[in-house]
Amino acid sequence: MKYSLLDSIESPKDLKALTLEDLEILSQEIRDFVLNSVSKTGGHLASNLGVVELTIALHYVFNSPHDKLIWDVGHQSYIHKILTGRKYKFDTLRQFGGLSGFPKRKESNHDIFETGHSSTSISAALGIARARDLQAHDNYHVIAVIGDGALTGGMAFEALNDAGHSKTNLIVILNDNEMSISHNVGALAGHLSKIRASSEYNWIKRGTQNLLDKLPRIGQPIAKGMELVKRGFKSLVVHGMIFEEMGFKYLGPIDGHKISSLINVLGQATKMEGPVLIHVITQKGKGYEFAEDNPEFFHGVPPFTMKTGKARKKNVPTFSTTFGNKLVELARNDEKVVAISAAMLESTGLMKFKEIFPHRIFDVGIAEQHAVTMAAGLAVNGLKPYVAIYSTFLQRAYDQILHDVCLQNLPVRFVIDRAGLVGQDGETHQGVFDINYLSHIPNMTIFAPKDTDELRDIMDYTIDHNGPVAIRYPKGYTDLSLISSYPHKGDSEFNPYNWEILINGTDCSLLSFGKMLEIAIKASKLLLQKGISCQVINARCIKPLDELTLKTLSQCQLNWITLEDNVLSGGFGSAINNYAISNNLDVHILNLGIPDNFVPQGRVEELFELVSLDANSVAQRILSFLNFNKENVYVHNAKTKT
Repeated sequence: MKYSLLDSIESPKDLKALTLEDLEILSQEIRDFVLNSVSKTGGHLASNLGVVELTIALHYVFNSPHDKLIWDVGHQSYIHKILTGRKYKFDTLRQFGGLSGFPKRKESNHDIFETGHSSTSISAALGIARARDLQAHDNYHVIAVIGDGALTGGMAFEALNDAGHSKTNLIVILNDNEMSISHNVGALAGHLSKIRASSEYNWIKRGTQNLLDKLPRIGQPIAKGMELVKRGFKSLVVHGMIFEEMGFKYLGPIDGHKISSLINVLGQATKMEGPVLIHVITQKGKGYEFAEDNPEFFHGVPPFTMKTGKARKKNVPTFSTTFGNKLVELARNDEKVVAISAAMLESTGLMKFKEIFPHRIFDVGIAEQHAVTMAAGLAVNGLKPYVAIYSTFLQRAYDQILHDVCLQNLPVRFVIDRAGLVGQDGETHQGVFDINYLSHIPNMTIFAPKDTDELRDIMDYTIDHNGPVAIRYPKGYTDLSLISSYPHKGDSEFNPYNWEILINGTDCSLLSFGKMLEIAIKASKLLLQKGISCQVINARCIKPLDELTLKTLSQCQLNWITLEDNVLSGGFGSAINNYAISNNLDVHILNLGIPDNFVPQGRVEELFELVSLDANSVAQRILSFLNFNKENVYVHNAKTKT
């Protein structure tokens, strides 16, 4: 598809020659381009459709990369990438080896700071601005673009507080679309709603100042006198201007889809001293009816049909939906069951729970630390909180898990979604560290169900558990159809602490769990074709280890292979190694897992191949291990290989 203006834009400099009318046409062409591209690749659609005019205005006024643009979270950076010479790569968006869905410094010098998690942009921007000030020869603008959803994260307020106190020249763009992923919640969201409704205050303020500026000699003295009543007037009209109280000059609210207004206010901000906050009102999904009506679904969407807005892939019962449905069942039978989400009700399967038990679910916004400690408070008072958070986001609350939950041995249930390799969101979202940062904490119990049936059983079993519990599972679902039959107990005999044998074998034992059982089963089938008989064990309880099974195993099987979708150092394999060393076992151990590096974006299947955890690679590595291949061997008392 050809675009009359977009095709001529190779860098932000090309925008400078365009008229306002041209920029309006360009904004529509960009919307069409993004919609067409993301419908094929999948990606973050609604947030990017909402910042088209804002991004055009930023690059029209400022001079990237000399001026520094930092995008909070970063999933709204597609327009920025298009305007900085990367539109020709958009057919590779979020694909293996292709264009990242987030800012990446190695991708372009226009990407100043890498983001992916929320609420970091103001801190990073303040650091960059202070570095500029310490190096007197540097002179450039620093601009942080942050959504109102990200302001629900406490780190953003820490940065605002510091920046306002510092008086450093810094521009913060508050992109206010009333959404993070789920609808925004909390006092700040309410405050911004009042500001959005208070155009009278801003009109009066600007008009009065313009009038006084035109009065010779007496204008400025009057302005200083009026400053004495300014606070009371602001409080009367807009219920307090929190940002000005924090030390920022506040401009707004501004229509985020009117390019002329955006260019004007951005130009004003460049002339101001000290920190400035520009409040911009946008609509998530702007220009595409389906995304406007359902911005939560189109936040991060798989490939879809543009005419219908429907996803192309089939709907299959997932771990997330299974968790949500099971929690509703538990809550019906136990009034102490409550749920907590950090701005991801739909993604973690909790929408049904919200509909049925609206007073027993707490969406705290993008505030994982608060979510965990609040859960501890609920548990102290006898409730049974379930905290549903992605693996990559739960790591933001590590200290709260350790100090506020585990130290007091409180019965908080952490439901860890998107554990393991998640695919196309890349390094910032791979959930491959949760076993490491949880397993070394005293009192923590960790389960990893092999399928949705086992997830339900584990939830039944742990509803009255007296300490912290973590249940981790992957995005989507697991496919164990290669097993003709395997033991599954849905009755009172089920005990998730006990591992189970899925496939019998004599030459080696594969110890795995969750998603990786798919790989273990496929690898065992490949090895059987070569005459190797593998026992496949579902090690569904990662902590504590099933020591009885391990003791029995050590008496009849000398070759152990651990397989995990988690980084090796400090993971499940490390726990098995420690057990073998501590008990002076004469066994040979091969640890297979994520190597010591960050895993990039790509389809999950591609990433398994990249880290040599696909079935073919695993089978070959096991075969080499059994043939006593000496390459990369680390020998100790337990004769362990990695």
